Amino acid sequence: MPSIFTHSLFGLIAGKIIRQKHLPKKFWVLSFLLPSLPDADVVSFAFDISHNHIWAHRGFTHSIVFALLIGILTVVLFFRENILNFKRGLFLTSYFSLITASHGILDGLTSGSRGVAFFAPFNNTRYFFPFTPIEDSPIGLAFFGARGVTVIKSEFLWVWLPVISIFFIIVFCANKFFKKEN
Repeated sequence: MPSIFTHSLFGLIAGKIIRQKHLPKKFWVLSFLLPSLPDADVVSFAFDISHNHIWAHRGFTHSIVFALLIGILTVVLFFRENILNFKRGLFLTSYFSLITASHGILDGLTSGSRGVAFFAPFNNTRYFFPFTPIEDSPIGLAFFGARGVTVIKSEFLWVWLPVISIFFIIVFCANKFFKKEN
């Protein structure tokens, strides 16, 4: 899995790309937290849950269904005022679902030993993408050693640089082609 830093970066950049005005602080806090939420399933290690179990790491909490549920739950709990505005509610639900789903997608690009159960709870088969360039991050304090440095270098090359580059391209193009009239 990529580090928590990379998952959170993805959510923050996604929030900046949508370029909405007057987004509340809770939007930014959730944009930072939700992309890392699926890794709450690491508690399964403490309970010695089999790696192939739906509640194991990279199981249900990394699935598309989980991401959709989190998107809906986030809007219901934190953006209730937008539920009656269908377009705004759908937009926020989609946004929070996508940034949560980004976690499983990034994990599917790692060189880790276990894939991601994208289709849980309907199918618990674990998948990787054919291209897995991102180094798998160690869990816990092991991250702050030599292995963590290798992971950060990999994430910088394969995630941070492309995501930040896309952000600047979008911002530049938006500013160049959609200038406001004074």
